[in-house]
Amino acid sequence: MADEIETEDEELPEDSVLHGRADELPLTEEVKGKLKKLFVDVEKGFEDQRSRTEDLMDNWDLYHCRLGDKQFYAGNSKIFVPFVKDAVDARVTRFVNQMFPQSGRYVEVTTGEADPPFATQALIESYVRQSKMRTRIMPALIRNGDIEGQYSIYVSWKEHKRASVFRTQRQPTTDGLPNEAASPVDDVEEEEIVDEAPDVEVLSDADLLVMPVTASSIDDALDCGGSVTVMRRWTTGKIKALIAQGEIEEDQGEDLIEAMNAVRNDDKVDTAKKMADAAGIKSKGKTALVYETWHIAKVEGEPRLCRTYWAGDDRYLSHRRNPFWNDRCPVISAPTEKVAGVFKGMPPVSAVADLQIFANDTINEGADTAHFSAMPIIMTDPLKNPRVDTMVLGLGAVWDTSPADTKIVEFPDLWRSAIERAEAIKQQIFQTLGVNPAMIPQQTGGAKKRNQAEIANEQQVDILTTADAVTNLEEEILTPTVQRFAEYDHQFRDHEITVRIYGEMGLRANMEEVEPLQLNKRFEFRWYGVESARNAAQMQQQIAWVNVVKELPPTAYPNYDLDISPMIVQGTENVFGPRIAPLIFKRKTVISVDPEQENMMLDHGFRVAVHPGDDDMQHIQVHLAGVQEGGDPHGTFREHIQLHQQQMQAKVMAAQQSQPAGGAGPGGGAGPAPGGQPTMPRQGKQPAGAIHPDSMPKAGATPMPRKM
Repeated sequence: MADEIETEDEELPEDSVLHGRADELPLTEEVKGKLKKLFVDVEKGFEDQRSRTEDLMDNWDLYHCRLGDKQFYAGNSKIFVPFVKDAVDARVTRFVNQMFPQSGRYVEVTTGEADPPFATQALIESYVRQSKMRTRIMPALIRNGDIEGQYSIYVSWKEHKRASVFRTQRQPTTDGLPNEAASPVDDVEEEEIVDEAPDVEVLSDADLLVMPVTASSIDDALDCGGSVTVMRRWTTGKIKALIAQGEIEEDQGEDLIEAMNAVRNDDKVDTAKKMADAAGIKSKGKTALVYETWHIAKVEGEPRLCRTYWAGDDRYLSHRRNPFWNDRCPVISAPTEKVAGVFKGMPPVSAVADLQIFANDTINEGADTAHFSAMPIIMTDPLKNPRVDTMVLGLGAVWDTSPADTKIVEFPDLWRSAIERAEAIKQQIFQTLGVNPAMIPQQTGGAKKRNQAEIANEQQVDILTTADAVTNLEEEILTPTVQRFAEYDHQFRDHEITVRIYGEMGLRANMEEVEPLQLNKRFEFRWYGVESARNAAQMQQQIAWVNVVKELPPTAYPNYDLDISPMIVQGTENVFGPRIAPLIFKRKTVISVDPEQENMMLDHGFRVAVHPGDDDMQHIQVHLAGVQEGGDPHGTFREHIQLHQQQMQAKVMAAQQSQPAGGAGPGGGAGPAPGGQPTMPRQGKQPAGAIHPDSMPKAGATPMPRKM
């Protein structure tokens, strides 16, 4: 393990806390020596995991349906049965849909404040949509996890500038002054627009090295003096862009561009090129291999997280402090299946690689025998049939031979048994990868009709398998990712942004006035998509619980106040979604005027209207006291008090109408009993949109046992 790297002290500006992160740290000979030792360890680490990388490339060949040199049978047929590809794609579809429910609500914000931070929550969810988490990131990440055994992403911030032209009108000028008498004329203006949002990149396992390999997490690796390295492949255009952005030193960048033709990376597996070849794209041009290493170094005598770009030899393209205020490594990585004592996990596809190869051999053997089955075998006695050369297959052919001396033999249909064996292999592959028929299209029905018990069992297995994989992704990847979104937004965005807040457009100048150190104390962000999808069946249980709670007498909870409005708000949002729920169940806007101020206005003869949020009894008492003190010369006090009395009566009538009719509740028949749910009579149809009993396990409910 590399020693702790130190840098010499130097004078930094007063605002070095903010801007010192963008400054290059001095590279003394001592620092270069320690960096050189660090990168020797990094190169050795990549070499040590080379065998793992080659195995992962074989797994990708299985997913891309490529026959390799591990096939035992080498016949005429070259067929690849896509069992692994079907299983991985089924898992990707199932897991992504589970993590991204149709309600569009993915993030939960926990705070100690009275009002939930809806603007903050909507902002983070808008970043989820802008970063294409649903369509680009998560499908690729889940696919990488199944094939490579590791979920790894790189979360940063990106800016994109564009010059937008829009139509406008301007006032004509005369001698440089606006001519107000003239009519406005059409014109066009150009404006620079900056699009900025978090950027999420899926990392290949072959391009990521965490040292020591026995670390339990990235933070653990850095804390114990290790490092996190991402292998980059930069083109000439990428290097020039980084030089223009000030990310790397200009002289080192130009030197790297000149030396690119001499740099050979033949000993490194280029995973990006592998993926491009699979898509039918041939990459051309030279690329430079650059190590982006995150490690702990001493800055002004204090250990700090630093980022170093190294391109071999003495090409240190950049050596700076962590540019992110949260002082976290932007790499988020977790194994698909945790193995004790090792950072990276084993790929699930590796467990079925030999089965896929066996299935290919079986199908190709059967395909070759199918050709023989289509060609009949003719046996004849050459002594009794000297005219064998005239026996030609054809329409209306005549063979001059005795039927007793010639016989046609059919080759056995071995391809049928090959398909049956391949089907058995497919079932084993699906079982190992946790794929059941509920996750595969066109699997329901068929010649053998499954009963309800089998369907319920499959759904329960589906729930357990999905929950295990999805929970790992939620806790290890998605929750830290949305936390980074909030931290990066606080650092980089300094202008207004328009976000969608549950059905309306809300303008927020800044997300919140939150200090960077308060992000983990004031707000806690958690990925909510998985829980939202699981809670479909719990809605019906919540309805039953509301019926129980509202029937409890106040004596049952003497030390508490019952307020079921949050339950109603949450239930309305669960049923109708966060977009239209606020339009259905709205918070009252209470604008009540102090009765003493109303007395002053009434005393001067002004007519004051009452407000539904007024405490009518309190207002009447204050107004009567005002009449006793100064009288009612204008009659405004008497009129205003009558309005309060009328409003009180209207409130009482509204409260009475909201109460259930006589007989409601237990045994009344007019409403559901406490704990009961409004349902149809037995043998009747359920309301539209109700969850079918056979689908309840998918929604998170435990199915009732059925008789076989």
